[in-house]
Amino acid sequence: MALAMNDFAEVQPELPDRDQSDIDPVAATPLTVQTVALMILAGIAVLWALWVSAEFVVPLLLAVALKQVLQPAMHFLSDRIRLPAWVSAFLLVLALFGLVAGIGLAIAVPASGWIAKAPQGLQTLEDQLSKLRVPVAAVQHYIQQAQHLTEPPGAAGNVTVVATQTPTGLGSVGLSMLLSTRQLLGRLFVLVLMLFFMLAAGDSMLRKLVEAVPRFEQKKHVVYITHEIERNVSVYLATITVINAAVGVVTGCAMYLCGISDPLLWGTVAFLLNYIPIVGPLIGIAIMFLVGLLTFGHPLPALLTALIYLGVHIAEAQIMTPLLMARRFTLSPLIVIISLFFWYWMWGISGALLSVPLLATMKIVCDRIPSLAALGHMLGAANQRLNSAQEQ
Repeated sequence: MALAMNDFAEVQPELPDRDQSDIDPVAATPLTVQTVALMILAGIAVLWALWVSAEFVVPLLLAVALKQVLQPAMHFLSDRIRLPAWVSAFLLVLALFGLVAGIGLAIAVPASGWIAKAPQGLQTLEDQLSKLRVPVAAVQHYIQQAQHLTEPPGAAGNVTVVATQTPTGLGSVGLSMLLSTRQLLGRLFVLVLMLFFMLAAGDSMLRKLVEAVPRFEQKKHVVYITHEIERNVSVYLATITVINAAVGVVTGCAMYLCGISDPLLWGTVAFLLNYIPIVGPLIGIAIMFLVGLLTFGHPLPALLTALIYLGVHIAEAQIMTPLLMARRFTLSPLIVIISLFFWYWMWGISGALLSVPLLATMKIVCDRIPSLAALGHMLGAANQRLNSAQEQ
């Protein structure tokens, strides 16, 4: 790949001898204040369009990601077994969503039961924490006495203590979950249709893109770069899916060994939360602690359950992910957390799930296109940038 990129780069110095029609108009445009302003306005317009069209864009991106994961199976059915493209696409979509529907039906009843017991767990936690009320009240009393000593004379009578009551918020959380579920179910039909036609279409879009490119050498580079991007994105998405599935299996087995019922539910929860970096494991720790509290009725066994889940996540992050990913697709933690909060702000839970796949896809694309290599370099982790610098 590096040799092909260098051969393509060697053609660039000959640009002044070419016709004016061959010069890239974007590269020839001077970077002026007006150009920067137009780029900023264009970026704002794109973000606004993505936010407004979330009902269409989110299923589209999910379909693209699933297509990349299912692409090896699609090639096997179409090329090896010689099934028609639409038959292969139909079988894969049926198998995928049949599996999702089966797991969803299996965990629906246990999940509703645990949600119904959530107020009981919060009450148990409140009862356990009530033992700390006396020392906490004493600390608050000493803090108020210190504040009175630092106030000027005559100002103590103007102090007003405002008592605030923190609502549990369980009703609002349940309503939010129901609304999110309704939105996801509403997008499911669009997702299924898009995924089916993307799989059935195959390489037709690539062929049309190649036909639109005028020069033969450029056609070869378009095909090569497109195949490289598709292959690396497919490998990345399939790898993180396998890693998350392994985390789900290990978590479910650990919950079963700890004596917690419905291990399939907690394995599925761990599988989905592992797609959300940093925040997902933190939410998982809180969920496992509450589940342990509902099961055992005491904070210490519940804390042990949460620590077991934390240990599984640490083992995945420090051993399994570096081993399988071979540090080729490591991303900057700062960029990851910015991407997470940004896409959550844009699209909610769906955006949080898509944040890392979108960021990794952007890095893979930037690494394969010479003009975007600097941006791909910025998205990488510090150790990856150091390794690439040493290789150079």
